[in-house]
Amino acid sequence: MTTEKFISELSKLNIKPTDQNLKDLAKYKDLLIEYNQKFNLTAIKTDKEIYLKHFYDSLTLSKALDLSKDLKLLDIGTGAGFPGLVLKIFYPALEVTLLDSNHKKIMFLETVIKELNLKNITCLKSRAESLPKEFREYFDIVTSRAVSNLRILSELSIPYLKVGGKLIAMKGTPDEEIKESKTILSKLDSKITNVIKFNLPLEESNRSLIIIEKLKKTNNIYPRNYDKIVKSKL
Repeated sequence: MTTEKFISELSKLNIKPTDQNLKDLAKYKDLLIEYNQKFNLTAIKTDKEIYLKHFYDSLTLSKALDLSKDLKLLDIGTGAGFPGLVLKIFYPALEVTLLDSNHKKIMFLETVIKELNLKNITCLKSRAESLPKEFREYFDIVTSRAVSNLRILSELSIPYLKVGGKLIAMKGTPDEEIKESKTILSKLDSKITNVIKFNLPLEESNRSLIIIEKLKKTNNIYPRNYDKIVKSKL
């Protein structure tokens, strides 16, 4: 995806990038390519792939809700910053927390944040189930792109949402995962309110945004130890 095609496709999402947005993305892309040679951050290495599969793909979260509001967003398993860091560039009012257990990825993210002079964005090196208690019931939005089965991701995410907050899971073809998640979603007092399906431009690969709303405060037994989550029956 060329920069011109990127801008054109964003217009279909009702997103009009500013000159500063585009400048920040270009710097982000250059840093990603540079650091990827040392840290193996992503298998996607060309400019065109980065703009399509990382930058544009991250911004499709705008299909699910209005991101221009003053919201607290947690990105679980953010990796090299997708979608959370891209969203912060385009929606500066967001309070963004980037979570990953990989030290080298956190170092990279902190470098990008400093280079772009972004404010009100935090990096945390931790596993989701080990987040400090002050983050329980804290976030308006939790999101994650292609991280864990939905059944597992739901338990790792929903305890950190406010009542009425939303988990937006970014997936490919999720029908089987949705079926498998019904039991745990019931225990977490949450429900799927919408599934937005679409295709990524140019390559036409399948994408889905699964929107889950938290209805009640989460029982303190969740999230359980990761091994217990994985081994628990559907």
